[in-house]
Amino acid sequence: MYLKSYSGLTTPAWMLALVLLINRSGSMVLPFLSLYLKDELNLSIEDVAFILTMFGFGSLVGSYLGGHLTDKIGTFAVQFWSLILTAVGFVLIAHLRSVTELAIGFFAITVISDSFRPANAAAVAKHAKPENLTRAYSLNRMAINLGFAIGPAAGGLLAAISYDWLFYVDAVSCALAAIVFALYFYKRRFKKAIILNQTEMTTAKSPFKDFRFVLFTILTVGYGVVFFQFLFTLPVYYRDYYLLSESAIGWLLALNGFVVFALEMPLVYIFGKRFALRSTILNGCLLLVASFMFLNLADGIIILIIAMVFLSVSEILVMPFLTTYTANRGGEASRGKYLGMYSMGYSVSFIVAPALGLFMIKNYDFHGLWWLVSALCVLVGIGFYYLIPTGKLKTEAAKIIDESERQNSL
Repeated sequence: MYLKSYSGLTTPAWMLALVLLINRSGSMVLPFLSLYLKDELNLSIEDVAFILTMFGFGSLVGSYLGGHLTDKIGTFAVQFWSLILTAVGFVLIAHLRSVTELAIGFFAITVISDSFRPANAAAVAKHAKPENLTRAYSLNRMAINLGFAIGPAAGGLLAAISYDWLFYVDAVSCALAAIVFALYFYKRRFKKAIILNQTEMTTAKSPFKDFRFVLFTILTVGYGVVFFQFLFTLPVYYRDYYLLSESAIGWLLALNGFVVFALEMPLVYIFGKRFALRSTILNGCLLLVASFMFLNLADGIIILIIAMVFLSVSEILVMPFLTTYTANRGGEASRGKYLGMYSMGYSVSFIVAPALGLFMIKNYDFHGLWWLVSALCVLVGIGFYYLIPTGKLKTEAAKIIDESERQNSL
């Protein structure tokens, strides 16, 4: 079953995943950004929150820009120039020190880097077989998370030497990813997507006028606000509450990548076959609730590991299916705009998550934050369950598996 979950994926889908693996293997800045600003640069909690908020605003602008440009100039140009300019940006930002410089720098670099996300998601839909779309997105996420398992683990060791190394390695990984991407996809940049319904090409639509999708995006923001505590406040929690070293924090964060890498494809295969989309997403939200509640109900390193595993499985059961829902709802003519708006939802959560988390830490405590985000995630899960129609919205993985089993029974 494990190997079967990888079958049927196209070579371009595998190459997109390889590009992401190279890029994310050097992703060392973001996991340690809060600690870098707070401990290395000795900035106040208020200044850290301000810089992280500007980081989120940059992500918001980049997601919108990336979706818009994808529909205008195509997925190749957006992805290639995003990778190249992000590499340059990381080298420059390593030398910034004042709060104003850092805020502007991180805003600019996230505008550039996050324009990559909707273009990459549209490229997956362009190069993957329609019946394997969810698994193609899962393959991409598997590559991202394997890279994320490598990046923070190595980053923790490098941060103990000098935080500057995090920026330089991140820059090199972006440049290498751009080179590999260009070598394979340059001649394929004008490839047309497989169109199941020709009317999709002439029926462009705005996601902002799609009321159901607007509500869907709002719920995505809510999930992101809870989930991204993983990046913004959990490292601070590990350092301040448990007094862990950078290396130990890096390995805990890397556990997320290892779990998603090992389990995402088979779990997508199983849940895609057996459960309706809305049930899968609700289960994923409830696992995230359990992850943060564990932090309040008990102490110890084992609890941190269990909580991280629950958070990682939640990610598996929610994020790839939300992406597939978005890509299918947008259709070929508007896919870039829909994926851009979907990415904007996560970008808004990038703004709210650090602001909420650091506000709660400063004025209350970590336990109050964990209770708050747990309650929010319960509401989000219920919202998704009632927003997504029942029955007809099974995942694409379920469709292909059901067809395969039907043919085998003949």
